[in-house]
Amino acid sequence: MSTKDASLASVIESLRVKQDKPLKLSDHDPAATLGWDKEAAKLELEDVKVRIDVLQQRLFAEEQRSLLLVLQAMDAAGKDGTIRNILAGLNPAGIKVSSFGVPGGPEVQHDYLWRVHAAAPSKGLIGIFNRSHYEDVLVVRVKQFVPKSVWSKRYDHIKAFEELLDDEGTKVVKCFLNVSQDEQRKRLQERVDDPEKRWKFRMGDLEDRKLWPEFQEAYTDALAKTSTDKAPWYVVPADRNWVRNLAVAKILLHHLEEMKPQLPPEEEGIDGLVVT
Repeated sequence: MSTKDASLASVIESLRVKQDKPLKLSDHDPAATLGWDKEAAKLELEDVKVRIDVLQQRLFAEEQRSLLLVLQAMDAAGKDGTIRNILAGLNPAGIKVSSFGVPGGPEVQHDYLWRVHAAAPSKGLIGIFNRSHYEDVLVVRVKQFVPKSVWSKRYDHIKAFEELLDDEGTKVVKCFLNVSQDEQRKRLQERVDDPEKRWKFRMGDLEDRKLWPEFQEAYTDALAKTSTDKAPWYVVPADRNWVRNLAVAKILLHHLEEMKPQLPPEEEGIDGLVVT
């Protein structure tokens, strides 16, 4: 392993939530730089994206497996910005982004995982969940939409669901974008002050801020109870956009490299062929 690859693995390991180990989100600094320099990190992100692009094309051509990247966070942590920054320039045919709002229509007539399973990426694709099935052990828990006797069972449901995806060829990677309460306040104020961003703001965001401790407790339990070898969680510092973007990109690259997607064999007779 090269020094650069060893450094990458070390950073990723430091962000990983260890399976069946106690977790304290307060031990993870949302403003951490991970030892990176801002300008150098922006340049490195472009290099990482090139490497992701090569592996994504191989995954698409191989058409045997897929990868699902789950992004969860408090409001204004930068889920949209992360997706925009790390996927820009990739072949859109090999990417599927899914968002999950309040269930409606036929979704409420099925179990809570029904709509999520239907959105899982097909073989050959990288799927991105902008929010996910974890809403059903986060907002559903905090706002008491269902009793504890219901949501407390869902950690095991989710682990079994993600194990199924892995067994059937979909690698699941999950990133919690860890933003501080003060940074969230600044970003929400920017949305209020900027007419071009005001559409993102909703009054309910202020109610959720009042429940910050409850949400932090719910996230702590969700991450600790569902981070597994097959579907690991990573706590990504999100107060600095450039750190967040590079960290998520490196995590994605790391798992694509572990998958080692291969190009399908070429047809016989191509070698040395001159097209006229």
